[in-house]
Amino acid sequence: MTELARKALLPAGLQDVLPGIAAREAEIREKLMASLAHAGYDRVKTPLVEFEESLLEGAAPELATQTFRLMDPESRRMMGLRSDMTPQVGRIAATRLGDAPRPLRLSYSGDVLRIKGSHLRPERQFAQVGAELIGVSSAAADTEIVLLALEALESIGLADVSVDLNLPTLPVRLFDAFGVSRDDREALTEALERRDVAALRALDGKVTDVLVALLEAAGPATTALPKLKKLELPLGASEELYRLIDVAERVLTSGLEAALTIDPVEMAGFRYQTGVSFTLFARNVRGEIGRGGRYRAGGASGEAATGMSLYMDSILRGLPDAEPLSRVYLPLGTPQREARQLRAEGHYTVAALEGAAEAKTEDAARVEARRMGCDYIYLGGQVVPLNA
Repeated sequence: MTELARKALLPAGLQDVLPGIAAREAEIREKLMASLAHAGYDRVKTPLVEFEESLLEGAAPELATQTFRLMDPESRRMMGLRSDMTPQVGRIAATRLGDAPRPLRLSYSGDVLRIKGSHLRPERQFAQVGAELIGVSSAAADTEIVLLALEALESIGLADVSVDLNLPTLPVRLFDAFGVSRDDREALTEALERRDVAALRALDGKVTDVLVALLEAAGPATTALPKLKKLELPLGASEELYRLIDVAERVLTSGLEAALTIDPVEMAGFRYQTGVSFTLFARNVRGEIGRGGRYRAGGASGEAATGMSLYMDSILRGLPDAEPLSRVYLPLGTPQREARQLRAEGHYTVAALEGAAEAKTEDAARVEARRMGCDYIYLGGQVVPLNA
């Protein structure tokens, strides 16, 4: 390996984002944030690093294992690099915005860094765009967050989006209601994650029939809802299932074009959700493009909240590449006043510099303009196509 190649080598899961793609990401990120702002979500900005105890307070245990730590040389206290922004927004809501009127609507955008990637998401650093609705626990709030995500994705032209509605707390509710032992809970949870009906049936107990029925009801919302409505569940579990059904029906009547599926016993990947949750997908895009759901902002004793996060790297894979910018080449000697006027009119310019290897002839300027990737050249006070 050459010295130059060694300098370009980055840790696994990290990458440089080059011209074109970086601009495209910034453009799409701001369009998403604009969509959230139009729906009443105020933008906040959280620090990249903060003290470990505040960063991880109320966060799921999985986030603690995904967090890089370092020592603050001034305070001598441990700090953490954020691996998710939702807990940070919950901290802001509980402290600096503790007296703000509820429901509180906040949005954010920023990069997160994780210790390990996954099979479907090997990236360890990626940008999130998200929103949190804090201080209300109604089905209307759950629905608003789902539709907010879909509307934001619609605003950037992402096609063939689907939503998978989930209820990751439902199996635990059923385990409690039927008095399932700890060992059996682990076996049942593993079988649910594998979608293994035979393994579920192999474990005797009243709960298995219910879990199998829920598993078999999963699918497109139009076919899943009639099956789910026929199920009789213990008190508590039935209330949660009714909430899921309510949210699904509200989404179906919203008019937004997105496929809706329901998987009431999906638990994988939902780290701190406490109710109706969802995963977002797009056709021909690896892995999920976003997640969301109900949780407690600030931990178990915190406020009722629901929110969502969109993943920029996945979203960009589902969008066509941006059209290259059309640039105007400014030959040596172009007055600065005229260059500023062109930019004020919306043109993108590339100016020749003193000492550039360019002769002062028009033909040489055209050659240099093409070499610099320009489509136009400024000649005689006019913007002229290079192929003219």
